[in-house]
Amino acid sequence: MTFPLEGIKILDLTRLLPGPFATLILGDLGADIIKIEEPGVGDYVRNYAPFVKKESTYFVSLNRNKKSVKLNLKAPEGKEIFRRLAEKADIVIESFRPGVMAKLGLGFEDLKKVNPRLIFCAISGYGQDGPYRDRAGHDLNYISLAGITGLTGWKGDRPAIPGAQIADIGGGSLYAVISILAALQLRHRDGQGRFIDVSMMDGALTFLTSHFISALTAGTDPGLESIRLNGLYPCYQIFETRDGKAMSLGALEPKFWEDFCEAIGRKDLIKDQFAAGPRREEVVAELKQIFRGKTRDEWTEIFAKRDACCEPVLSLPEVRDHPQTKKRGLFFKMDHPTEGPVDQVRTPIRISGCPERKHTPSPTLGQHTEEVLKGLGFDDRQIQDLREKKII
Repeated sequence: MTFPLEGIKILDLTRLLPGPFATLILGDLGADIIKIEEPGVGDYVRNYAPFVKKESTYFVSLNRNKKSVKLNLKAPEGKEIFRRLAEKADIVIESFRPGVMAKLGLGFEDLKKVNPRLIFCAISGYGQDGPYRDRAGHDLNYISLAGITGLTGWKGDRPAIPGAQIADIGGGSLYAVISILAALQLRHRDGQGRFIDVSMMDGALTFLTSHFISALTAGTDPGLESIRLNGLYPCYQIFETRDGKAMSLGALEPKFWEDFCEAIGRKDLIKDQFAAGPRREEVVAELKQIFRGKTRDEWTEIFAKRDACCEPVLSLPEVRDHPQTKKRGLFFKMDHPTEGPVDQVRTPIRISGCPERKHTPSPTLGQHTEEVLKGLGFDDRQIQDLREKKII
């Protein structure tokens, strides 16, 4: 029995979150990942607090099942080593600004000369063209330009920063994985490699597909608490409880709203599910007062017996200890040679007949450099020479 991507070799030139998360998924699916890191620096996220002991929790969480090779891509010897690696690779993933790899002589057009079957995936903020192609940015910038931030928060206040990196993971990592899997299928048909252009802003924008079409069709410009899923209606809200915690209400269908109203003893509100204008304000104010009458745990117990789409807003430790996440096995611990047992989040891909990969811990900087170079035919003397020249 094999893993879906067993035998697929990937060169990972990415840093921080989007690229490493994409290769985390591909590695969990069985791909052989070689993480190329700059000597002395490595992936910037290695230095992000907090730390398990000496290793960053961020790096440990994103880089299991990978090998680390130190390589100076600015030096001619480093470029040549990378070309030799690319000759045997299936996929190259990079997250530099557009054009950086081409300037190094290691872009798609360069590498396909040594490997016509190579799939080259470039993840960037704004894509390979357009006036913003060279502009710096981070997740908050991408989702703001894509329209997500402008729909997140409460009227009378500034837009809110989401707690998850929507563009980095959803717009970047996941679309990169989907594109790579599609390119592998195309290569299976015609034997040709492909260039993949992933824009994190583009990907984030697609999360608002239905909102854009509705707004463009109606000729409106929605904002905070103005559409079905960002607080327009009383039936889709977040309410504070007596103990300062919160409950999420998502009773969009009439049957769920009716059950909710029955649970709180207010059948008179059934007609106000989609109340608008002043009546909407009145209903929301009443519900706020009702929810403040009990603690979050008390409300959780009440709605555990109902079919009302009302659930507690949990903290991260509470999510980890929740019976649903435990049953699904979404968290596990993995032994790290220097850090001891480290917490990990399982990739939520379940395919029948496919075993879970036996995970290896995140590598130390350059841990596998010698092993990989010897696989290319370098001997001890040559490796030592490269080390003295600071190529590796």
